[in-house]
Amino acid sequence: MPLMTDALIIGAGPVGLFQAFQLGLQEIACQIVDALPHAGGQCVELYGEKPIYDLPGIPVCSGRELAERLQQQIAPFKVPLHLGQQVMSLAPAADGGWQLQTSSGQVFLARAVIIAAGVGAFVPRRVAIDGLSAFEGSQVHYYQTDASRLEGQRVVVLGGEDAALETALQLADSGHCASVTLLHRNSKFKAEAALEQALQQAVARGVITLKVGQPVGIETAADGSRLGALQIATGDDSSETLAVDALLPRLGLSPKLGPIADWGLAMERKLLTVDPATQATALPGIHAVGDICHYPAKRKLLLCGFHEATMAAFALAAYLRPEQRQLLQYTTTSPRLHELLGVAGSSART
Repeated sequence: MPLMTDALIIGAGPVGLFQAFQLGLQEIACQIVDALPHAGGQCVELYGEKPIYDLPGIPVCSGRELAERLQQQIAPFKVPLHLGQQVMSLAPAADGGWQLQTSSGQVFLARAVIIAAGVGAFVPRRVAIDGLSAFEGSQVHYYQTDASRLEGQRVVVLGGEDAALETALQLADSGHCASVTLLHRNSKFKAEAALEQALQQAVARGVITLKVGQPVGIETAADGSRLGALQIATGDDSSETLAVDALLPRLGLSPKLGPIADWGLAMERKLLTVDPATQATALPGIHAVGDICHYPAKRKLLLCGFHEATMAAFALAAYLRPEQRQLLQYTTTSPRLHELLGVAGSSART
């Protein structure tokens, strides 16, 4: 069934999360969709553990920590997050507003849409092997998978960067898998030294098998219903077969603008053109904030994205409730905002 909401936010990065907070203060119900299986967007994917120094009042925090704090901030509003799915289509709804559908088939009916997609949806780099896509979601998992779902399975993790090593180590430590093999095209990794050391120790203990080679084909059950093995090309021009029940490619993520480019929105240099006073696009009820938008003197900074989310929230309040007079309230003194945030009575105590 379609999910109905006042506003749908596309993107669960820091700006998208803060957008949900600002909409909550305006008492606008919203939901969030993101292609990644977790919130945080670019901050978590590209510099999850790296320090950020230019946030007001926070001398330093990591991208992951920022995402966690923003999720804590929107917790009072109980915002549904729909993760691991990309918005594929946007069209006018029959009774006003917008209808959107995601890659998982979920349909949303939203009175307004806020695009906070950053540099685009982060999608995993696929393995280019004929026939492999038929097993995505059943035996081929591009996003993080709960180890308990791989109970007793022969798991192959593909890749040589941090994500691949982390996944292999986590699965080996879980004890759920029958075997864990890390497959990489060569013996050199692009990973942190601590991860490489942990990997070598796990290989020495026999809990991870390290295999050097490149997957070039697959073998399936006689009826084609299951993936049974990978055909591996090794460095000495020979090949071998590697049995597999679950394949977890970890080849990195790449940002792609994707279907947004086909939604009829005005664009400049692959960015959505907006009015900086409202963050509105040329289509009624559709706004854009963060790195995805463009206007004169735009700066791609988190601080600017947070400001844009605030401007968009006030503009949407006026758009969705034109008959209601807007009041500027402050979280320091407003009893109503304290009630919304679950801190009612705090102004009296102070």
